[in-house]
Amino acid sequence: MYAKFASSREAYPSPRIAQEFLVDVDLLEFPLNLEYLEAEFFLYGAYGYGLNKIAPNLTKGGPTPIGAKRGKMDNFIRDVIKQFALQEVGHLRAIQSTVKGFPRPLLNLSPKSFAKVVDSAFEKQLVPSFDPYRSGVNFLLASYLIPYVGLTGYVGASPKLQDPKSKRLVAGLLGVESGQDAVIRALLYEHAHKKVKPYGITVAEFTNRFSQLRNKLGNAGVKDEGLVVVESEGAEGLITGNVLAGDKYSVAFDRTLEEILRIVYGSDDEHKPGVFYPKGADGHIAKSHLLKA
Repeated sequence: MYAKFASSREAYPSPRIAQEFLVDVDLLEFPLNLEYLEAEFFLYGAYGYGLNKIAPNLTKGGPTPIGAKRGKMDNFIRDVIKQFALQEVGHLRAIQSTVKGFPRPLLNLSPKSFAKVVDSAFEKQLVPSFDPYRSGVNFLLASYLIPYVGLTGYVGASPKLQDPKSKRLVAGLLGVESGQDAVIRALLYEHAHKKVKPYGITVAEFTNRFSQLRNKLGNAGVKDEGLVVVESEGAEGLITGNVLAGDKYSVAFDRTLEEILRIVYGSDDEHKPGVFYPKGADGHIAKSHLLKA
């Protein structure tokens, strides 16, 4: 379905063409880090097992994720998450059929890892510690943390791609990632003003805190918004509901790959791994930053 790119300059007729295609290879390989994370989180949350059982060839021998498990959720939410999970498997297949890729990086999907992010968002330790697998709303809130980051990365990478096949693939991936994010936000928005047990904090406040944290970690201004905003920040400055995030023209925000690393590492430093990627992300771009650490 997708043409496979070569991974060395010698395969192309001129240095210029080689450089253009290798830029595409790097930009297409980087999202594998997030697609692995999404696939494993959704698979384990819905089914109780991950790629090792569903599609072991896609892992390329990478280590099994830490701490992931089947979540508690109602049948409707589980059905939605199953669909997300299998969509992510498809994304991995699509990218790996286009570029060589790399083995699944070590992922920490334990409750402790998510609790660390949530505590950072609230600037205090929640009691009991946040556990994404404890309930359907918890899992949706944890899911709020994931597809949107990849979405903004695809928006940021798109203008840099050279080959039409690369552009088509990223447009297709972006479309589905955007859909996932919209579904998650819509499901949460329905309960925006309900309090999450046992914290007494509304769903909307959780999302606002998560978005503020990502803005802080990304260190590149406001590129993230929660489900309820002040009216002046809503669409056309006329509404507080914010079921879809966007700039003042309701256009999707973009992020650089460095911003994404700062966020998923939870360190506000693309050179310092942590949280979901204890040993760092993989691929040429991510590794180039690790070498500078």
